[in-house]
Amino acid sequence: MSKRTLLAVLAHPDDESFGMGGTLALYASRGVAVHLVCATRGEVGEVDRQHLKGYGSVAELRVAELKCAAGILGLAGIHFLDYRDSGMSGSPDNQHPQALAAQPVEDVAAKVIHYLRQLRPQVVLTFDPIGGYHHPDHVAIHKATVRAFKQAADPTFAPDDLLPYAPQRLYFHVMPLRFLRTIVKVLPLVGQDPHRWGRNGDIDLTALVADDFPEHAAINYRPVMSKKAGAAACHASQGGGMMMRGMIGWLLRLSNARETYMRAYPPFHEGERLERDLFGDIL
Repeated sequence: MSKRTLLAVLAHPDDESFGMGGTLALYASRGVAVHLVCATRGEVGEVDRQHLKGYGSVAELRVAELKCAAGILGLAGIHFLDYRDSGMSGSPDNQHPQALAAQPVEDVAAKVIHYLRQLRPQVVLTFDPIGGYHHPDHVAIHKATVRAFKQAADPTFAPDDLLPYAPQRLYFHVMPLRFLRTIVKVLPLVGQDPHRWGRNGDIDLTALVADDFPEHAAINYRPVMSKKAGAAACHASQGGGMMMRGMIGWLLRLSNARETYMRAYPPFHEGERLERDLFGDIL
């Protein structure tokens, strides 16, 4: 077996740090070649003017923040699909001709397949079916990754000069339901509305509690917790500097430094134990 390789397929700069950053840093620290496919450059993210000093655009700033985070996490490579950030659901940006959410899933999957065949990862990570919190770009890249995972070994799908390849495992990053319910209960106690969570107040955490995805794997990233926090801090324009401070930091510590995953492939069978290693018996 060739060198262990893990590929995360995500939507925007900061997804790699805020969501599964602990997992990526942990495996990179173990010598795994950890790569990131980022579908957009976060072009329409809201950014305070102070953060744009020295940058020509929001996209340029957010790519710089991503490169900073990648260095701390230990990523072996960043690969862009060159789609445009679609913004939140219902935003006019959803209709932009280059918006990720507006693309046919087969077209996006073909681009993802290129990297599956080129990098040949044994393990692939992406969002859960609702994209974590129903972000249209997260959902779109989830669907494209699932399609790509299934079709990468088929030489007739998205043919190119690379050999067909079948990754061995596909995982969806999921929010632990107990942790999410705790957040929903705690936020009103500190004067915050769980219906309007996030930097822009556009995430309804109460709606997410209804989506109960199974947890098949739990990764303890405590040895690299500082790397996750440092990578998040790189995304200052998205509030990453507050990652481990105050209430947010307390909630993260409450999660016991665990990131949880649903195993989409191979199917998880009743009676199997919770996985502690995404590579398991992969050599």
